[in-house]
Amino acid sequence: MSRLWEPAREEVVQRILPSAVQIVIERDGKRFRSGSGVAIAARVSPQGTDCFVLTSGHTLSRLSGQDRVFVLFGRHNSAGSKAATTLLAHRDTKELDLSLLRAQTNQCAPADFGSPPRLGKPILVAAYPWGRNLTLVGGIVSQINVEQSDDRDAAPRLIVDASVSYGSSGGGVYDERGRLVGLVEGYRTARVPFNGEVSQQYVDVPVPGETYVVPLIDIRNFLVESNRQDLLGTLAPISDTRE
Repeated sequence: MSRLWEPAREEVVQRILPSAVQIVIERDGKRFRSGSGVAIAARVSPQGTDCFVLTSGHTLSRLSGQDRVFVLFGRHNSAGSKAATTLLAHRDTKELDLSLLRAQTNQCAPADFGSPPRLGKPILVAAYPWGRNLTLVGGIVSQINVEQSDDRDAAPRLIVDASVSYGSSGGGVYDERGRLVGLVEGYRTARVPFNGEVSQQYVDVPVPGETYVVPLIDIRNFLVESNRQDLLGTLAPISDTRE
């Protein structure tokens, strides 16, 4: 009976797209790195509307004094509106891989937070691989690890089987209602030598279906530790026990 109240697929997609943003890092006025992100909150300020964006921590690591970080809003249906950012919080550790940016724009469309997803639940990933156009990929929650481990590679806490690639880090992972349930952290890679031979020349390619996700509990802890509880919005208190 509850299925009668499920939103249509098109409605879910239209709910997701405006919150998905592209991160661009420029050096000497030229783009040299890009990533993905999600708008999570908007606040009116004397200067206009402040938009708060989450992305991965490693995307913004090792920046130089000459680097500038921008967010492209409305990128899903155009070249996007470019806005300069202020870095409010940053963590790039084994335990946490998140950054919080603030930009001024009239195109801020924050995502609603969902609830921790259960194993097998459908998801959608919205990201900008290789710094190009938005890619929307479907899949399911394929692994939930309730045991803690110091080795994040050996024991990721949340995996989805939607395949992503370079530049997708920080992209939003949404549930079947279009609510945010995590951010892309990374993906497992396989080292493939050129010409199929063992040599010093190789390329690391994504392993299909093994995408690591920053779960909601880490997002909540990150915002609390950064003294940005005001951005939690619809994100309810979360137990570390997975359903």
